[in-house]
Amino acid sequence: MNKQNWPRVLVRLPVEAKRFLELETQKNASSLNSEIVRCIRHRMEELSRSTFSASETSQSPR
Repeated sequence: MNKQNWPRVLVRLPVEAKRFLELETQKNASSLNSEIVRCIRHRMEELSRSTFSASETSQSPR
């Protein structure tokens, strides 16, 4: 699926969140859209790691 076929989403952001993203776009020389995607993917990875860690802990023999 190429990027033109990706679903479009209208998002309302708090002012401070938009300012944060704008600063990130300047630091990374990227677009606002790519920073939003980067933040979401980062969070997805965090959750995936924490879920994996939690499942390892719960399956450990006592």
